[in-house]
Amino acid sequence: MRRILILSLVSLEISTEESQGKMIEVVLNDRLGKKVRVKCNEDDTIGDVKKLVAAQTGTRPDKIRIQKWYTIYKDHITLKDYEIL
Repeated sequence: MRRILILSLVSLEISTEESQGKMIEVVLNDRLGKKVRVKCNEDDTIGDVKKLVAAQTGTRPDKIRIQKWYTIYKDHITLKDYEIL
């Protein structure tokens, strides 16, 4: 069974240094109503976010699908490219 996490986010600026980039907090909801909060950089890939979510939930990263409405996010694209800032 594949756990589907639907992406919604809360932008949270933690670091103001340009070398590190802006950190954001991503809130993921699964279909059962469970929320997972992950802090990551805007230049992290979706695959990196999946690894952070997997560490919190105990689900393997390859079993996680992150989507917003009908758009399924691909692992190799960064949050900045998806304009998640």
